Amino acid sequence: MSEDNAAHREVVAERVEVQISDTHITSGGLLHDLVDSLDNLDRVLSAVEDAGAPPDLLLFTGDLADKGESEAYKRFRDLVEPYVERLSVPVMYVPGNHDMRAPFREHLLGWDAIDESVDQVVEVNGLRVISLDSTVPGSAHGDLRPAQLAWLAEQISDPAEHGTVLALHHPPIPGPSRFLNQLTLRQPQALAEVVRGSDVSMIVTGHAHHVSAGALGGVPVWVATATAYQMDVLASATHSMRGLIGSGFTRIDVFADTVVATLVPVIESQRYVYDVDFATIQRFLDHGATAEDVEAAFSQSPGVVPAEPTVHATASQSSAQSSAQSVAPSPSKV
Repeated sequence: MSEDNAAHREVVAERVEVQISDTHITSGGLLHDLVDSLDNLDRVLSAVEDAGAPPDLLLFTGDLADKGESEAYKRFRDLVEPYVERLSVPVMYVPGNHDMRAPFREHLLGWDAIDESVDQVVEVNGLRVISLDSTVPGSAHGDLRPAQLAWLAEQISDPAEHGTVLALHHPPIPGPSRFLNQLTLRQPQALAEVVRGSDVSMIVTGHAHHVSAGALGGVPVWVATATAYQMDVLASATHSMRGLIGSGFTRIDVFADTVVATLVPVIESQRYVYDVDFATIQRFLDHGATAEDVEAAFSQSPGVVPAEPTVHATASQSSAQSSAQSVAPSPSKV
């Protein structure tokens, strides 16, 4: 094995987070009369569990309940808590504009049921994760108060051992949708001034129901996909707000010198494109392989997979956008 390949084999994430966003759990029944959002969340959590390698943190970034109802939070909690217990993993809940602070605090955090901001900080094996409540009660856009920014500045004044990931619901960057750009975080430059030059290695958000990436104050920004349903990016950029059947989540790998966010769609497919075992791949990397060897390994018919949806990290979000069904949310319900 070459020294170059040996070095690459040692690149393993030090910490792994799973980010789940925009679950939109109802108090009962289907979301938009079409989507079983509770079942979508169950499929995502099942995929995380079936992977066999529990993450260091489960991070939920807002719009956990569709209308902020107590019964919706109870349904959410009753589904999530058994997974959390079996995975033996810490969890962080961040509110979004669909959430209501009082029942959110009461049913998910066990805090007083009052209308106060939900800002948190946890440390997981040397990785600091900070969440900011960007919600504005009664509004769909986001904002951060000066007191929150001062609190954040204090929290990150001393670097954490493995850096800091900052989570909030509203993206501090624009996206392709002219409508959604009116509902992002207001005054993002104020947040940029706080995180610039700090140990914040990534800002992770939700809200948009599609993946985007950018930067703020020199810090990478990741806008996560939604678990409930997807946004048709092309339509939303030109002529309409169009929701699509589809679900997914984000895997966040924290390496020694960088942080990488990866979209993991939940694909409802009955067949694999290919399924080549690690031993074969590693043999190719270590000893080389002819074009014929590679073609043969990747051309074997893997057959039909179990009836349950299968997660493929290598798939693209376009698979969700090819669905024949669509969800048409009211602009006020994004």
